[in-house]
Amino acid sequence: MFSQSDIPETNVDVLIIGAGPAGLMAAASFAHLTAIPSASPLSVRIIDKRSTKIFSGQADGLQCRSLEIFDSLGFADRAWKEANHMIEICMWNPDATGIIQRSDRIPDTIVGLSRFQQIVLQQGRIERFFLDNIQKYSGGAIKVERAILPTSLQIGEERVKVTVRKLTEEEATPPQATTGSKSDVTDGLFRSNLVGDDYEDKITDAKGGEEEVINAKFVIGCDGARSWTRRALGPEFELQGEATDFIWGVMDIIPFTDFPDIRMRCAIHSANDGSLMVIPRENRLVRLYIQLKEVTPDASGRADRSKITPELIFGAAQKILRPYKIDYEYCDWWTAYQIGQRISPSFSHPSNKVFLAGDAVHTHSPKAGQGMNVSMQDSFNLAWKVGLIAKGICHPRILDTYQSERRRVAQDLIEFDHKFSRLFSGRPAKDVMDAEGVSMAEFKDAFLKGNLFASGLSVDYGPSSLVVKSGDPGELGDRSVRSRNLEGVCRITVEEFEVKQSLAKGLPVGMRFNSFKVLNQACARPWHFQERLKADGRFRIVLFAGDILDPAQKQRVKVFCDKLNSSNGFMRRATPEGAKIDSVIEVLTIHSAKRTETELLRDFPDILHPFDPHTGWDYNKVFVDEESYHEGFGDAYKNYGVDKEKGCVVAVRPDQYVGWVGELEDFEQLQEYFEGIFLV
Repeated sequence: MFSQSDIPETNVDVLIIGAGPAGLMAAASFAHLTAIPSASPLSVRIIDKRSTKIFSGQADGLQCRSLEIFDSLGFADRAWKEANHMIEICMWNPDATGIIQRSDRIPDTIVGLSRFQQIVLQQGRIERFFLDNIQKYSGGAIKVERAILPTSLQIGEERVKVTVRKLTEEEATPPQATTGSKSDVTDGLFRSNLVGDDYEDKITDAKGGEEEVINAKFVIGCDGARSWTRRALGPEFELQGEATDFIWGVMDIIPFTDFPDIRMRCAIHSANDGSLMVIPRENRLVRLYIQLKEVTPDASGRADRSKITPELIFGAAQKILRPYKIDYEYCDWWTAYQIGQRISPSFSHPSNKVFLAGDAVHTHSPKAGQGMNVSMQDSFNLAWKVGLIAKGICHPRILDTYQSERRRVAQDLIEFDHKFSRLFSGRPAKDVMDAEGVSMAEFKDAFLKGNLFASGLSVDYGPSSLVVKSGDPGELGDRSVRSRNLEGVCRITVEEFEVKQSLAKGLPVGMRFNSFKVLNQACARPWHFQERLKADGRFRIVLFAGDILDPAQKQRVKVFCDKLNSSNGFMRRATPEGAKIDSVIEVLTIHSAKRTETELLRDFPDILHPFDPHTGWDYNKVFVDEESYHEGFGDAYKNYGVDKEKGCVVAVRPDQYVGWVGELEDFEQLQEYFEGIFLV
């Protein structure tokens, strides 16, 4: 062992602890910030105690919003091509004789919500896409350092000191059981909430191995439900909530069955044997979530995991599916878990130097497909804020919005999951007098309402320095003291906000910027507008220029652009000296005039298509709301609820959420919004 004085020390801007989906999303987001100019490059390290990434099992569902984020990072197409697409949900319930019958078919994703639908793909492939993306955009500067265990954390005035230790191969490999049967595969129980902290204690107590001290400006703990980072912050960060008596098993198999809907997502309630969810996977695999009625928690509230085997889990599935038969030869992965909902009182240390994301701060059942998605969206929300502050571009106050925005989402998720998991796990009611049974009509209604929530598109952030809307920041945030006292909230009355929001009814402030097809003015190529909102750390000003051929409207646009381009305006002041004008804030334009009668260089001010002495005019920033030759009419102005003559202005955050809406004449308010965010 080294003495304390011999331990090497390194400095870094950001240390990410945990290389699951949440940690990899943070690392990828930082990799994409490399194009944002700053005095020095952003330095990021990501460590994980595991010796290797996931190769089978774990999370598999990807919702619409996650795919939109993947697209903004540049790899949604890879997931889309490999995955199984979830098109329809079939509901099976017992008839009067107790035999399961198909009772309903509903679309898996609400029609028209997004250009993507829900898909399923094994977590290992998703991690692979992230790793390739991080390598590409960081130029190899950010790479996962495996078999590295953090052992101590100290929060100082300037930096956070984290001591880490290199693990042996044996220490870095979690203990797994084999089944001794035809499904002789390693299990996923080591990550299940049915397992205690034995493994964590073993590697924490182990001695030896090289040590290092990492001095970080920011630390992000993405290290799962048994988060070391959370425990290091103290007992006040411990998860709060409850566990139920419901135990569920999970198996990924290639099934042999006469059940007709095995390639559909199915919710199956049997009369007396429990419930089952069918999730068709890629490569002929099918995931079965199976209620285990034969396993119950003991007096301590935890079930005996030694009783849980693939034979027990699969036997329960066979009973639920009767009279249909099911068998398998190949099992890819299996696990079991106890349904519970828990959340941490805080997502960040008061210093705003240490943050927690994903399972480290909220846990719930996996059947709604939310765990991986909400976890990735936590770190997607956080990373650009941390990165732009570390680069000296944004004001540190915006970090307060992480808790108010994402803890509220976790609260809503737990409330939804609490109801959904109980409806799913309950026995179907035999008749209207059966008070203890679950109403199948109520279950279907919860499923339908939950579809919007499960898509990830109902997230609505409250007022803050980043979101200009009316209402109480605390009530519309996570209701904590911290969200009630957010610094720099842009105050606006209900009446003022209603007027502003009416300018773009289809772009609610605080929600993600929806996508409709528009055409590039210069070449007529159709684009989903959201494709132009890349996750590169830049804010956007979307100028709905209206009818640019109308002289009065053209003058309004000119006046707005003159202010935008002025030396004392926020755009020039936020842009580092010598950097391109669009390097921190990009302006994108959608107009409603006839494309063939409009010319880019003649009708639009230079700031809307900036000139570079080396590459010429930028032809990819001005779009028109018009029908394309081959892909129809997006009708963007109508769908965004914007007046085709007068237009409006929308400020969009780097994570694609709408922050502000106003008239072209409201430049001073737009300036105030950005001055509250940037160190101008």
